[in-house]
Amino acid sequence: MTAVVRTIPAATEWVQRQRAEGKSIGLVPTMGALHEGHLSLVRRARQTCGRVIASVFINPLQFGPGEDYQRYPRDFDRDLSLLEREQVDAVFHPETAEIYPSPPLISVCAGNLGETLCGASRPGHFNGVTTVVAKLFHIIPADRAFFGQKDAQQLAVIRSMVRDLNFPITIEACPTVREPDGLAMSSRNAYLSPGERSNATILYRALQRAREMIQSGTRDAPNVEAKMREMIQSAPGAELDYARVVDRDTLAGLREIDKEVLVAVAVQFGKTRLIDNMIVAP
Repeated sequence: MTAVVRTIPAATEWVQRQRAEGKSIGLVPTMGALHEGHLSLVRRARQTCGRVIASVFINPLQFGPGEDYQRYPRDFDRDLSLLEREQVDAVFHPETAEIYPSPPLISVCAGNLGETLCGASRPGHFNGVTTVVAKLFHIIPADRAFFGQKDAQQLAVIRSMVRDLNFPITIEACPTVREPDGLAMSSRNAYLSPGERSNATILYRALQRAREMIQSGTRDAPNVEAKMREMIQSAPGAELDYARVVDRDTLAGLREIDKEVLVAVAVQFGKTRLIDNMIVAP
């Protein structure tokens, strides 16, 4: 039976009970609207931890003006059913006022990592991510937390926060889960019209082309980026945000590809913004 905890004291008490039983704890933070990508994180957590708790909380701090906070998919009953099926031990599902009883006066700054790639077009987004994740790590002091590689910049930011601020938790990255045609699974895919959904496969195809170029000997990063831009801009309805080849850890831009890199893209279809990435070794 999956326990549902809705308050910070209840979550803290649940953790203390598991600790008293000598159980290790895995945390899977989510914003709900769960899909197979989220469930793969849960399965990995179950493999490595004695108890698994998922959080379902749509964090307002990481949505900018005009973004989709109000229309972001919300169906907790469905999410809970999926988590129960995966035998999650507990779900932390607080109200917004429980996490932010008043506007926060202090937040966690994501620094330079949060200002590039998605951060350039979504200013403040990663400060919202680091602030809520830091709060979750304090409310639920787990041994391990599980995040998807699809959100590569978020993963890099959180790893940096944990390292720089000495959080006693291990961050585990799990592979991107894709649809049969290659589109990375995302809660926002539900926004796409049938035509947009078909055209959205250009993200994965552009990444595949970049991987082919790098693995066949191309070392000039701007050349790879130019090819990805060309492909994406040829897709109907695609508005390119970025197509970049960057250092996988620092997210800094590169001229020469001489080590494992992160190839990342962000594209808008109508009102829906999609991201995807690959780690590629030369």
